Amino acid sequence: MISLDFLITSLIIVVLPGTGVIYTLALGLGRGMKASIWAALGCTLGIVPHMTASILGLAALLHASALAFEIVRYLGVAWLLYMAWGMWHGTGAMKVTANETTSGVLKIIRDGILLNLLNPKLSLFFLAFLPQFVSANTPNTTLEMALLGLIFMAMTFAVFVVYGCFAGALRSHIIERPKVMAWIGKSFAGAFVLMGLKLMLTER
Repeated sequence: MISLDFLITSLIIVVLPGTGVIYTLALGLGRGMKASIWAALGCTLGIVPHMTASILGLAALLHASALAFEIVRYLGVAWLLYMAWGMWHGTGAMKVTANETTSGVLKIIRDGILLNLLNPKLSLFFLAFLPQFVSANTPNTTLEMALLGLIFMAMTFAVFVVYGCFAGALRSHIIERPKVMAWIGKSFAGAFVLMGLKLMLTER
């Protein structure tokens, strides 16, 4: 049974700003609401491998293998810094465009997936988070954990879409002010750099 505690805790976790939120906001400001929705989808899909790994117990293996953890961690740091570079120079998520081509949409989704996929801490988070809310008398622990994970993903997508649409609604007021857009882009870039440093300094 899905508890109210799980829903409230999940909502708090999802609402807190992280790389996915910043990425979605950047797309909303630079390219509009539709682009932000694709960004939200990409970030949500990036959760799937971590959730699956946790349910199947693979996250414990990642935690036990120092080499595997370090490889994924530094790939994640490199990707965050790459995203920060693009935002700083206005060529990445903050690049202003009118309409997205098919290849542009796929790139938005790909970048969102990689943001979460290359963060090894997410697997450990799900491994520690989901079991806390599994019913003691459940006949199928794996099935209930999968259900909890899907609900968490749905909440993530919904909250990110709200963030993105909010940014998209502000876009028309900000896009005509290049200095403001540049300042926001550099602020987002700085946030990504800080998150990259945090990931680099984190321990298993």
